[in-house]
Amino acid sequence: MADTFKWKPDRSAPGTFTQRVRSAQFGNGYTQRAADGINNETQSWDLTFTGSKARIIEILTFLREQEGYKAFIWSTPFDGPLYFTCASFQPTDQGGGAWMLTATFDQTHQVT
Repeated sequence: MADTFKWKPDRSAPGTFTQRVRSAQFGNGYTQRAADGINNETQSWDLTFTGSKARIIEILTFLREQEGYKAFIWSTPFDGPLYFTCASFQPTDQGGGAWMLTATFDQTHQVT
C-alpha cells in the first residue's frame, strides 16, 4: 500500500492537466482523434511549502523515502486521492527560521 502525503501546500499552486491524444491526418483536411490509452489524462503540480525547519524536514523526509519512483497518495484541489511521484524538490532557507520547499508532483497510474 502506498504512503499518503498529508501536508497542505501553500495556496496558488499551479497544476497542469495533460490530455494525451493520438491523431491521424487524412485527405481533404479530415483529422481523426482518439484518447491515447485508458488513462490519457495526467496531472503535474508545482507545489510550495513554507514553514519552520521542522515542518520542512518532515516533508523532505517523506519525499526522500519515496526515492523519486515510489508512488504515494495525494489529493489535488480538484480530485480525490490519486497516485503521484516526486523526483525533484528543493529546500531553501528563507532566513529567520523560515524555510521553503518546492516540489513537482507528477501523476502516475498504479495497478491496485
